[in-house]
Amino acid sequence: MTIIFTGFPGFIATQIMIELLKNEENLVFVALIKDTEMKTALERKTMITKRFPQATIELVEGDITLPNLDLVDGKVEELQNTVTTFWHLAAIYDLAVPKDLAWKVNVHGTNTVNEFVKGIQNLQRYMYFSTAYVAGKRTGNLLETELIRPEQFKNFYEETKFAAELLVEDLKAEVPTTIIRPGIVRGHSITGETIKFDGPYFLLNMVSKLRALPLIPYIGHSTSTLNTVPVDYIFQAAVYLSQAEEAVSKTVHLTDPNPHPIQEIVRAVTIEMTGKSPKGHLPLKMTQKIMKNKKLQRYLQVEQESLDYFSWDATFDTTIAKQLLQKAEIDCPDFIATLPEMVSFYEKNKNKKEFHVKI
Repeated sequence: MTIIFTGFPGFIATQIMIELLKNEENLVFVALIKDTEMKTALERKTMITKRFPQATIELVEGDITLPNLDLVDGKVEELQNTVTTFWHLAAIYDLAVPKDLAWKVNVHGTNTVNEFVKGIQNLQRYMYFSTAYVAGKRTGNLLETELIRPEQFKNFYEETKFAAELLVEDLKAEVPTTIIRPGIVRGHSITGETIKFDGPYFLLNMVSKLRALPLIPYIGHSTSTLNTVPVDYIFQAAVYLSQAEEAVSKTVHLTDPNPHPIQEIVRAVTIEMTGKSPKGHLPLKMTQKIMKNKKLQRYLQVEQESLDYFSWDATFDTTIAKQLLQKAEIDCPDFIATLPEMVSFYEKNKNKKEFHVKI
């Protein structure tokens, strides 16, 4: 039995491997690796196998955008005869990604992976990581059973992940597939551990840079919520779903069923990091205009595109997720309740370049 991954040595893929090994140590993993990530992949492999010495992790150079994942014929035949679970997590998650690159990796890459998956002889599950934000600029209550093209997307990341999910949705009729739609992923709810300060960490970057000011303002007067989920909820839920028969052909929102309003999050983060509440309001449109300045983005370590989520009025329905996960008693930890751990890890590592997104 062989389990194959794309997206390793990424944080979620790494944590999923570890979670799988907690239940069965003698698993065989094959990780498809870009040549530029081999050094990091070797470090993560060493870390995992020290903890689980009975595990086998084979690192294979490949490319999801090329036919047969750019694997030699013998390797293709071997994998298609031995793989039982295929985890496809590789994608470009950057909100500022250019269209051509996003389309090449997220859409064309997924199509290539799909073709490879169709050739696997004894596949028990295809686990595809999409995003809850395939909804683009649709508003209201968004259902797990819906895959409706919105009138507009906020960025090319959303647009290409929507197009990719359409391809995987079509595959459900041919292979046992589960589609995972995470919210915005943050670090571990207990340890605070993460490997990249993006998503909600842009807010922490901003507060950290502005903490010396007499006051830190709210941004706009939004009543929208921000849906961010800890990585431990993602990997625990995803591993359980990969082994649950009732999750076959399902699309699941791994999102916070009780998200906090953005203004409440800004307040909680500011108090946690500075000991002071925010005061006043900086208009959102003015902030977005100011933040188009690349030098300011780099100084604050904030992508301008992240501000688009400050006024998006939508919620994610989690009916299917609740039904599937209730047996395992897997629940999403509360953002504000676990904020101290998130901030503590951030403060210890905020001066390390490797944690920050290049802007």
